[in-house]
Amino acid sequence: MKVLGILGSPRRGGNAEVLLDKALSGAQSPGVVTEKISLNELTIRPCQECGGCDNTGECVIADDMAAIYKKIDEADAVILASPVFFGGLTAQTKAMIDRFQSRWVSKYRLKKASPGVGKKGVFLCVSAWNKEKFFENAKEIVKIFFMVLDIKYSGDVWCQGVSEKGGVEKRQDSLEDAFKLGKALVSQ
Repeated sequence: MKVLGILGSPRRGGNAEVLLDKALSGAQSPGVVTEKISLNELTIRPCQECGGCDNTGECVIADDMAAIYKKIDEADAVILASPVFFGGLTAQTKAMIDRFQSRWVSKYRLKKASPGVGKKGVFLCVSAWNKEKFFENAKEIVKIFFMVLDIKYSGDVWCQGVSEKGGVEKRQDSLEDAFKLGKALVSQ
């Protein structure tokens, strides 16, 4: 089994990454391979809505997204972690999600089988604000992302009221919840 962790935060070692590492730690068990990628360290151009995927369902933009498509296809479970920026996901996370427009075309227009069937996905989110509305906005985007990929939305952790780097370390409840969520991903 393979679990892919995707970090959407631009800040390495920040709160979203701490939660992601905790979830990946929970997923580690015999026979499970975990991998983490940081979107901020990759070159991901925004979707150009160019129509290049209209006949094949494959994106024609040549950048690091090709590796992300492959990694998600090969994973059995996906953990997506992002802080809330202005009531939504980070630009890095949203750019990656938007580039899956080609998979939407493949599934809904071209009626091709999805490689996501049977996969699970979870969402980890941190926010400086205590406004649940912000989390719900971000969560809905992730739910749609997983739905398009036929990945079953299998849970989330929202840690609110943390902004300083490392602040999530004081939130034992959130750390435990992330660990348990990672463990649940690999439990049958």
